[in-house]
Amino acid sequence: MNNKLKHLKSIIAKNRIDAVLISSVPNIIYLDGYSGFSYFEREAFLLISKKIVTQPQGLAHKTPGVFGYLITDGRYSEAVSKIPYFGILEISNKNSLDDIFKSLSKNIKKIGIEEYNISLSESKKLKKYFKLIPSKDLRNLRIIKEKNEVLKIKKACQIGDEAFDFIVKKIKSGITEKELAFKLEYFIKKKHADISFPPIVAFGKNSSIPHHQTSSEKLRTNSIVLLDFGVKFENYCSDMTRTVFFGKADEKFKKIYNTTLESQQKAIKFLNSSFIIHNSKTKPVKTASIDKAARQYIIRSGYPTIPHSLGHGIGIDVHESPRLSPKSKDILKEGMVFSIEPGIYIPNYGGVRIEDIVVLENKGICLLTHSPKHLIEI
Repeated sequence: MNNKLKHLKSIIAKNRIDAVLISSVPNIIYLDGYSGFSYFEREAFLLISKKIVTQPQGLAHKTPGVFGYLITDGRYSEAVSKIPYFGILEISNKNSLDDIFKSLSKNIKKIGIEEYNISLSESKKLKKYFKLIPSKDLRNLRIIKEKNEVLKIKKACQIGDEAFDFIVKKIKSGITEKELAFKLEYFIKKKHADISFPPIVAFGKNSSIPHHQTSSEKLRTNSIVLLDFGVKFENYCSDMTRTVFFGKADEKFKKIYNTTLESQQKAIKFLNSSFIIHNSKTKPVKTASIDKAARQYIIRSGYPTIPHSLGHGIGIDVHESPRLSPKSKDILKEGMVFSIEPGIYIPNYGGVRIEDIVVLENKGICLLTHSPKHLIEI
């Protein structure tokens, strides 16, 4: 049994349940390594029990003695047939999902669920066979990254750095946001990777909208260019934002840019010093305190508060635990990988966001993104 399954077994024991039903695609990928299921349709469940599960007669394709079952349909039977540790329960005309749950309920009574991922209709169906126990631990299942996970995120960040170096050379008068986003996506895919989310390209006033919908807006001289994009490499994501200026930046923009950059540096400095203290056995450090360090600096500098959290965890999902926000209760721990992305946004003028990915090590953070952060004028 691998470390991920051992961790899940400890969650089952802690919650005093018989099994967990994993429904979210990222957690299925994390536990069995298969990434072919749709994020938009329910195509699979992964059931993992506290002890070896008895094979439901006539339903499983594998021999007994597994720790759980991947429940899916015939479209995926061949693709998932060699996944270790799990048997396959196939939904078919002869064996419905209800049949499978009914068979499993003979040995499993209390089952942990990902409450944020289960629909109302699914919960009604499950309640016919099991006592459902919502588990907050499943939300944070992937919060600590193993070394091989960090290496994949690091590679995704490396490709992202190469993409930024490429795309700044393509910024020219008259190009549209969509054209620039396409060039960025094409470059990433030529590197045998994928995008972790549709790139955000925002020109001029559009950059004041944190999640601007990339449009057909054409680039004009003396305009802000905000680029927010990510790479997915072997199921693991990167995320980076850089803001450059097309033309000669005025003093107003320079001040906004430098304030944003300084706020990020203050957060990093505070994080490093706080985590070193934390490692010397004093009180735990909340991620909210890192958000506060950057947010207060921006406000004291006379700008509006950041309209989003300072950062988020990253891994199989581009947004996952931990959260660096004012209300977050997450505690800093070695092995966490997350973004630090302060931003200043002025309506009808524009905005600046600078985002990097870091991994928290025993001596502080290590930057995984390395694209230049000094003010670039093109």
